[in-house]
Amino acid sequence: MKVLITGAKGMLGTDLMDILSRDNKAIGVDINDFDITDATKTKENILKIAPQLVVHSAAYTDVDGCETNIELAYRVNAVGTQSVSLACQAADIPMLYLSTDFIFDGEKKSPYLEWDHANPLSVYGASKYAGEYFVSHLLKKYYIVRIAWLYGENGKNFVKTILRLADERDELQIVDDQVGSPTYTVDVANGISQLIKSENYGIYHMVNKGEASWYGFAKKILELSGKSKVVVEPITTEELSRPARRPAYSVLRNLALELTIGDPMRNWEDALEEFVQQKILKGSKV
Repeated sequence: MKVLITGAKGMLGTDLMDILSRDNKAIGVDINDFDITDATKTKENILKIAPQLVVHSAAYTDVDGCETNIELAYRVNAVGTQSVSLACQAADIPMLYLSTDFIFDGEKKSPYLEWDHANPLSVYGASKYAGEYFVSHLLKKYYIVRIAWLYGENGKNFVKTILRLADERDELQIVDDQVGSPTYTVDVANGISQLIKSENYGIYHMVNKGEASWYGFAKKILELSGKSKVVVEPITTEELSRPARRPAYSVLRNLALELTIGDPMRNWEDALEEFVQQKILKGSKV
């Protein structure tokens, strides 16, 4: 299958290019190729490429930056997704849109299901949910895949940050009252590879199983990397004082995967161990 991937140079996009290329003809585009917020150019380029599926991973993901760059957040995450959706509509091809756990408010005390009510707390979450609206209202054949707490070999992420800070400091302060689903980009890319073969269109959660606070996540990173001597102090979200509000509990359950193709996602600790051992400790830059 000929698959077009937007945001192909991003943290997830790089792994999508690598993994989807194994069974498909994957074509990657990024901001330098065309601007997704320009509906005309987006349509022209997608029609010219003529893919059989578009995987839309391009996004403005700076959660705090979205609070001060509201127009940019909606231009990229909402209007940009509208442009890609309209192009897919014109070409009569399906689309896979990457969304986020931040569409939920964190008030639920058990893992969120695909059909739970969305109530984003931040501009980032609201703009990504607006993208979901365009996809679901403009297309008949689509996948919406919600992911969370991503880390991977390409680009900045929490795992790399913790390891870098552990080399610079003897003590770290990490938030302990936000709980979510740490998720490895390679596992998401593999899961998407399986999902698009099924043609089971719909809304899916795709995260590594289990849950952790940022504090627990950090402790596990340090343990697996042999840096357990670094002291980690738990702090509250209020003490950290970030511009964007985050959901206190945004753990996702991959129920739609369980009920359709089967859930291919492993436990978050197993995925993290593989990443730290194979990618970080064997020479990749932090």
